[in-house]
Amino acid sequence: MLVLLLVDSLIILLANIFSYFYLISYVKITYAFLIKAFIVQLVLYITFGFILKVFTRINRYTNLSEMSAIFGTTSITCVLEFIVLSVTDKFYGHRFILLTYLVTTFFIISSRLSWRLIIEYQNKNASLNSTAKKTLIVGAGEAGRILLNSLVNSTTNGDIDVVGFIDDAQDKYHTYLAGVRVLGKIDEIPDIVKDYQIEMITIAIPSIQPKELQRILEVITPIGLPINSMPALEEVASGNITISRLKKIDVVDLLGREEVKLDMIQLTDQLTEKIILVTGAGGSIGSEICRQIMKFSPKQLLILGHGENSIYLIERELRRIFCAQETEIISIIADIQDREKMFQVVKKYRPEIIYHAAAHKHVPLMEGNPAEAVKNNVFGTKNIAEAAKEYSVENFVMISTDKAVNPPNVMGATKRIAEMFVTGLNDGGDTKFCAVRFGNVLGSRGSVIPVFEEQIRAGGPITVTDFRMTRYFMTIPEASRLVIQAGALAQGGELFILDMGEPVKIHELAKNMIKLSGFREDQIDIIETGIRPGEKLYEELLVSKEKNTEQVFDKIFLGNVKGFEFEKIVSFVNRLLLDEQITAKEVIKFANESSK
Repeated sequence: MLVLLLVDSLIILLANIFSYFYLISYVKITYAFLIKAFIVQLVLYITFGFILKVFTRINRYTNLSEMSAIFGTTSITCVLEFIVLSVTDKFYGHRFILLTYLVTTFFIISSRLSWRLIIEYQNKNASLNSTAKKTLIVGAGEAGRILLNSLVNSTTNGDIDVVGFIDDAQDKYHTYLAGVRVLGKIDEIPDIVKDYQIEMITIAIPSIQPKELQRILEVITPIGLPINSMPALEEVASGNITISRLKKIDVVDLLGREEVKLDMIQLTDQLTEKIILVTGAGGSIGSEICRQIMKFSPKQLLILGHGENSIYLIERELRRIFCAQETEIISIIADIQDREKMFQVVKKYRPEIIYHAAAHKHVPLMEGNPAEAVKNNVFGTKNIAEAAKEYSVENFVMISTDKAVNPPNVMGATKRIAEMFVTGLNDGGDTKFCAVRFGNVLGSRGSVIPVFEEQIRAGGPITVTDFRMTRYFMTIPEASRLVIQAGALAQGGELFILDMGEPVKIHELAKNMIKLSGFREDQIDIIETGIRPGEKLYEELLVSKEKNTEQVFDKIFLGNVKGFEFEKIVSFVNRLLLDEQITAKEVIKFANESSK
């Protein structure tokens, strides 16, 4: 700021001296008037320069906004200088003031632009090193301009040399954006890559649709170049990431799911200054629920889990990200199968809301260990749910799965029994019980995505159990936000179904991941291995008697949970407690019969 102030003051001084000697032959100007005019102009310029923040702007990013501020400051200064000098000096020279104004404005703006050009030139030279990747930006719009300016002005992106833009808009063909030429259309990328020896492609279209992204991938994949994209502008605005930090395109971008719009007022009332317990808090869904809840500044967040390392990691992350908040974060290492411990925890901390995410979820593993699935998913849920009822917890939200629908496997059967038990506990008492059911989440530890990524890194093959297999997918943040929103909507006894969109073929998912990794389909084999124990070809979100067209919120539907006898559920669960010889087949049979 001080440097700018001194530079501008020097320019004003030189402008006055220049105007004096230029006009002295035409206009009678005294030294006294020159000094007075200089002082008046300088005082006015500094005053309005601070008001319009001329001295606090960063030179390297000088643009129309900065130039407008300088022009406004010098213009106001000129008008007021006319008024002041006309009142105080009857021999004032209006041509002198006007010329000084023009010279001052020109050279101050020129000084700013010159500095920006010097910085850009230095960064450009820095990028022209032997390791700089020649890059194409797809999208010659506002986002492309922002990305280019960010890369040019960044001191940390010397390894990127933007050669040109790609855009399908006919009116942009062979035009220039921020000094960089639009070289052609998307279909022309292979030829452009060859002609300009391009090494990387970056997509700068924030609103790109999945079909368009798929088309771009089909054009680029045969070339074998890495492809990435600029971060979402929302991430940049929130300060989480910079524009110039390019991100890898993944399968989430191909899903094309719109961002969830939450009822912030309702959730603020529900969560702020509340004591909240999350079971399974170290898992993929549980940890994301914790992240979302922390945004609403609860009084206490109890993060409960069986694995000490996962709980340690999420606690450390929450303390780092939300360090400015007064929320007390309490880590609890405990197993939901420990009934006495669950009752002790709820009694001690008296949570007002419980999100129950703890569960065994891996289908083939649970087929081989059915007793563990029953103990964790049924008895564990029973323990924490009855503890919530005993100590009058206001809301209890259970996380369920689409595998609970017509389950052919023990994992799905145990989750279905847990669903019925939880929703059946709602008897008009103090606690509102509900369950939220959704399909697979991308990026979770049990997801197929990490497996495919590992197989691609190893050069293949990718293993798909059946090429006909389909699954519902949503992202972890989306699922977690909807779980929290559903919990706020609960009146007691509901089964909420999340809108999962259209099912995705696992075979197509594998092919897309190959493309996103920069390989052609013929470079990575995809082989069929056969369906594993307990797996289904197609997942469902509702059984026939649960179908209900009522949508209670965007992407949240209400399933009909009536039709089963709660006493029958309780009786079977109690039998499980007493008789360890009950087989997995009996558990599956009971879950399906009770749903019919």
